[in-house]
Amino acid sequence: QVQLVESGGRLVQAGGSLRLSCAASGRTFSSYRMGWFRQVSGKEREFVAAISWSGDTTYYSDSVKGRFTISRDNAKNTVYLQMNSLKPEDTAVYYCAARHHGLGDYVTVAVSEYDYWGQGTQVTVSS
Repeated sequence: QVQLVESGGRLVQAGGSLRLSCAASGRTFSSYRMGWFRQVSGKEREFVAAISWSGDTTYYSDSVKGRFTISRDNAKNTVYLQMNSLKPEDTAVYYCAARHHGLGDYVTVAVSEYDYWGQGTQVTVSS
């Protein structure tokens, strides 16, 4: 089992940057595929970015591709989301999630396929 704690969310102006962090407990962090999702009140949680257990494979939603970068440091049990050129529509609660990686160096994008979730961190982008 893994516990996830997100941090780094705050109020930022449009065009600015933020880096979110997600710290995982346990000694088997490298066994997990990781993902970032976001949710606006009243809407479904949506996929943002995902990374394979090794970090060699990444995938992004079209809405953030070219602006956000997901990365991980398995030695520090941490996954990051670097967010640049932020827009007001990026405002949401951001969640990290973990899924045991199974076979292969793949990513997972579906909310329903993740087993563990953090409590979320609020990102607000002002115009």
